[in-house]
Amino acid sequence: MRASGPAALRGIGLRGVLAALALAAAPGAAGAQITFLDPAGPVAASQRDHLIFVTGMTMIAIVPVLVLVPLIIWRYHRRKGSGRYTPHDHLYRPDWQFSGPLEVVMWGVPFAIVAVLGWGLWHDTMRFDPYKPLGPDPVEVQAIGLDWKWLFLYPDEGLATLDRLVIPEDRPVRIALTTDSVMQSFRISALAGQIYAMPGMRTEVNVMAERPGTMRGENMQYSGRGFPHQNFAVQVLPVDGWDEWTGTESWRVLDADAYAILGRRSTASEAREDLGLLPDEPARFRLEGPDLFEAVIARYHQGRPVPPAAQPGSPAYEAFAHEGRESDG
Repeated sequence: MRASGPAALRGIGLRGVLAALALAAAPGAAGAQITFLDPAGPVAASQRDHLIFVTGMTMIAIVPVLVLVPLIIWRYHRRKGSGRYTPHDHLYRPDWQFSGPLEVVMWGVPFAIVAVLGWGLWHDTMRFDPYKPLGPDPVEVQAIGLDWKWLFLYPDEGLATLDRLVIPEDRPVRIALTTDSVMQSFRISALAGQIYAMPGMRTEVNVMAERPGTMRGENMQYSGRGFPHQNFAVQVLPVDGWDEWTGTESWRVLDADAYAILGRRSTASEAREDLGLLPDEPARFRLEGPDLFEAVIARYHQGRPVPPAAQPGSPAYEAFAHEGRESDG
């Protein structure tokens, strides 16, 4: 007979927890490339190691409590039939108030744990500063956050992609970030932590992938109805694959009209339809000029508010159409 009621619920809950733990622990499991617990680069590996270190240090204070509290309750509980606990005379101290060694342990151990955790956090924070290059000759990528998509520019290669970040294996990558809409948060969990992007500002994150494959990146900051769809693929290519990809001709030009379409409040799939791309056609562009990223930032430093018709996310948006550029100038 099949179990029902609370017993069945407990069984389902236990199986669900075990399944979740197995999924998170298995390197080849689905979704393994979207977590820093299965890192693909040195920064994410450091984050995983730091989590393990913090968890281990915290257990020094937690495990004794979890073990000793039930043990003390069981050892000193009221005995059946006796009415009260009668300890041995040499342990019975009704006037006991203070113990120096106990105070040292109760205060000294937590203090030492906090000190060690603080040192470890400072050390790893300085070691993996997001602005610190991970090596020489990095690939330069510029990311512009839009509603609800990411536009990646490769100024040295003269290329741009929509919701697809392509990087080479075992080579540092410097990603400059800004947004032409609301504040957003850029994160590739398998490579690095999150960093915010804001209109008119430039932030940066340095990453490096140590193995080829496909990972997931996303916006972690709520930005409206299309927020759940604002994620992108991160494709890591071997050196020969990277050279082939950058050498492929891109026919569609990322001009003012194309950018105006991308700047609308739409998901990447909706933007592809607006651009007239075929279902299997990559959203890949040839840059009209190398200064698009700087131009997007400069629009917010004109000494006056950006007109609603030129502000992505505005109902009246017509940004970066030729007339809009002329009115901004």
